[in-house]
Amino acid sequence: MTSSTTAADTLPRSPHSTLQQRRADTPSAQGTDGGHHAAPRVAWQRRLRTALGALLLLVACLAGTLLSGPARAAAAIPEEGLSPALRDSLREALEEPESYEDPIDTLHWVLSMQQRLERYMPDRAARIDLLRKVRREATRTGLAPELILAVIQVESAFRPVAVSHAGARGLMQVMPFWKREIGEPSDNLLDQDTSLRYGATILAHYLKREKGDITDALARYNGSLGKTWYPERVMRAWTTRWWYQAPAPFVVEDAHTTEKQRSADDALDSPASRSLAVGGSP
Repeated sequence: MTSSTTAADTLPRSPHSTLQQRRADTPSAQGTDGGHHAAPRVAWQRRLRTALGALLLLVACLAGTLLSGPARAAAAIPEEGLSPALRDSLREALEEPESYEDPIDTLHWVLSMQQRLERYMPDRAARIDLLRKVRREATRTGLAPELILAVIQVESAFRPVAVSHAGARGLMQVMPFWKREIGEPSDNLLDQDTSLRYGATILAHYLKREKGDITDALARYNGSLGKTWYPERVMRAWTTRWWYQAPAPFVVEDAHTTEKQRSADDALDSPASRSLAVGGSP
C-alpha cells in the first residue's frame, strides 16, 4: 500500500454505490452528445409502440367480427319481410299443440344423445331435460331432432343465455324482431322452451319454403342465403356428433297397453336407464 492510498480505498464498493457510479459514467449523465439524443429517441419509440398497439387492437376487432359475426345472426329478418299471410301462418305454427311422442323411441334417443351432449352440459339432469324439449319441438314441427341439436351447437354452443353482437338471443339465436312478428313482446328468448319453439318453427318454415332443401333453408335461417359456409358448419356438426340411427322396432306381445304407453319420464328415471347412460348393462 502506497502512502497515497487510504484504507477506505481498499474496501469493496456496495452494489448501490456501484450502480450510482455506472449511472454517473453514462453519456447522458455526463452531458455528452448521447444525452441530447436520448429524449427524442424515447419519444419516437413511445409513439411507435402506441401506433402498433392501436393497429393490433383494430386487427383483433376485425378478426372477432369476421369469425363470430355471421354465425350469430341466426333466425334473421327475411329479405322480403313478412306478409300478413305468412305472419299468421307462423303464429299458428308457433301455437300448435304438442304432438304424440313414442315413449320407447324417445327413451332410446335421449339415452344416446345425452352422452354426446355431456361435453357442453356436464349436468346429466339438465341434458335430459333439454333433450326432451328438443325432441318435443322436433316432433311438433317435423324436423329431425338431430338437426336442431346441430343448429344449437353452431349458434350458441348450448348456452341458453348467449347473446350475439347482432342481438340474437338464446339457444337458437333468435332475433328479437320475431317476437313482434309472430309472438308476444313479453316472450323471453333466453328461456329454453321459448327459444326452441321459435327457432324450430322458423327453421321448419324455411325448410318448407325451400321444398326440403336443407342448404338453402339453413342459409335463410342464418341470413346468408346464397352462401354455403353456414349450412356446411351445421351439417358437419350433424354428421360428426349428432347422427342417429334408430334401433330396429320390436314388439312385446304380452305387454299391456298401458305399459306400451308408459311415459319416457318414468323410463329415464329408472335405475336401468341410469346404467345404460354410463355404458353399463341393465
